[in-house]
Amino acid sequence: MSENDTKKPAGGTPPSTPPAGAKLDTPPAAHSAPTAPPPPPAAKPAGPPPPKNPGFVTCTIDGKEVVVKPGTNMIEAARMVGSDIPYFCYHPRLSIAANCRMCMVEASNAPKLVPACQTALAEGQVIKTTTPKVKEQQRAVMEFLLLNHPVDCSICDQAGECKLQDYYMRYDYRPSRLEGGKVMKNKRHVLGPRVVLDQERCIICSRCVRFMNEVPKEPQLGIFGRGSHEVIDTFPGSELSSNYSLNTVDICPVGALLSRDFRFRARSWFLSAAPSVCTGCSRGCNIYADFMGQDTYRYRPRENEAVNKSWMCDQGRATYKALDLHRVLSAVVGRQQGTGTARPEVARKEAVKAAAKALADLKGKVAVLASAVASNEDLLAALSFAKGTLGAKEIYVGGRPQGEGDHFLMTADKNPNRKGLELIAAGLGLALKPFDELVKGIDSGKVKALYAVGTEVPVNAESFAQTAAKLDVFVAQAMNESPVTAQATVLLPASAHVEFDGSFVQVDGIIQRFRKAYPSKGDAVPHSTLAAELTRELGGTATWTNSREAFRELSKQVPEFAQFDWDKAAPPDREKPGINPLPTAADGRPPGYREFGAPRVRGL
Repeated sequence: MSENDTKKPAGGTPPSTPPAGAKLDTPPAAHSAPTAPPPPPAAKPAGPPPPKNPGFVTCTIDGKEVVVKPGTNMIEAARMVGSDIPYFCYHPRLSIAANCRMCMVEASNAPKLVPACQTALAEGQVIKTTTPKVKEQQRAVMEFLLLNHPVDCSICDQAGECKLQDYYMRYDYRPSRLEGGKVMKNKRHVLGPRVVLDQERCIICSRCVRFMNEVPKEPQLGIFGRGSHEVIDTFPGSELSSNYSLNTVDICPVGALLSRDFRFRARSWFLSAAPSVCTGCSRGCNIYADFMGQDTYRYRPRENEAVNKSWMCDQGRATYKALDLHRVLSAVVGRQQGTGTARPEVARKEAVKAAAKALADLKGKVAVLASAVASNEDLLAALSFAKGTLGAKEIYVGGRPQGEGDHFLMTADKNPNRKGLELIAAGLGLALKPFDELVKGIDSGKVKALYAVGTEVPVNAESFAQTAAKLDVFVAQAMNESPVTAQATVLLPASAHVEFDGSFVQVDGIIQRFRKAYPSKGDAVPHSTLAAELTRELGGTATWTNSREAFRELSKQVPEFAQFDWDKAAPPDREKPGINPLPTAADGRPPGYREFGAPRVRGL
């Protein structure tokens, strides 16, 4: 037996201790303890909570929750919960400039004040608009803007509808701390044929510059200079000649840009505003007619997203003058015998009797001329009279002559209701004939008698007056005097569209209501009333006594008017019954439509 065999333990079991230098795969204890589980993975950082209202932004403004569409700025969102954030340069239809700094507010996710016009709302954001920090910012901005302002409110056309006045009383109301003289600038800088600029009042909000660049796309204004010598002006060698230049006057928040036509003519607090429609062309821009007593002083655009948004052209604004000048205010029987000679005026009832007597024996032989300037109610009544009483089967189309259109709002058709005339004639079964055929008929002697609803003609008035002199009977209902009215054998005074309630159909087929501003001047009444008087005088039946009743009774014959609710379509203009329209104010809207405050209602 070998030596090694003698050292083996009994039973042949290998030794428990490994030989020296042997390598162990696992510690001895590992064979007895269970394997430990792997550590859990590190937690991922939590993301933002899901929006409270999916697809919208929910935030808090002055303690009130508001839900808005993404991208809505703070000014518009605050207005929804009754918080007013003041501003000068912001306009909802223009690009954002954020240069007046009046709208700075506190936001929960910003270390400094942020401009409310430029900053979109974020989910869960908390906005504060009335903290001491915000109020001091507003006061400081007002002090800065008024530092070099001339404060000539007593002679300023904007007085009474000026944001500087309103905001000073609300956010500043402190005396000036300026020591020394103010920076002097040009106070009567003529920018163009219709606009003059007072550079001392300008606060460089840049609204006018942005408007000209972005809306009519006619960049005729710019900002020149630096610091306190910075001014608004036209580019060298040019002028503000755009057909939309007076919109800059509307959107100017202070009295810097002024209308040369309206300047120094009336105080805004003496004016009242009636919602109406511009009759300058077939576009039918929605307007406010600003008036005092029975005189209209200006037109301003009224917001309508489907027609003119917030704008209107300069040519349309000038049409208000026809409401005040050369009006037919009394009835006349007999032609004018010579230039400058006055015709004896008679009572309207006597003139209606004279007209009825002249037309009585000519039923079926009277030509009818209908103006595209007359309202739907006037045309419904007058053409019903022409068909039912005079026996007319065709209508000659009158109205203003064609003009020039432009790239934005103004159309070449200068008549506000051509579409309405076409719809009404079709509904009544009357054929429309061109005006040229009427001239040929009179010249040839075929037409001896004419009944005219409005004396606007699409040709030279002087030339047609010579043609109308050949007529044996010429009964004319007219708003303004002209060479044509001088040839009328019976002239009846007709009301302007601001003197009664009515409607027009604009070029795109939209039926638009307008409101009465003031009672008719002189002895004038609407065409519909004159048609009713003539109908009764000739033995017919006319139950309507005003334009509302005429529309409700006669519009049933026109299919396009079937769904039109005449009463509900009327724009709001009164807080109380009666002649009690809203006063005018800044931004082309009455105080009830402004940034703050309740309407201060007053009458004539």
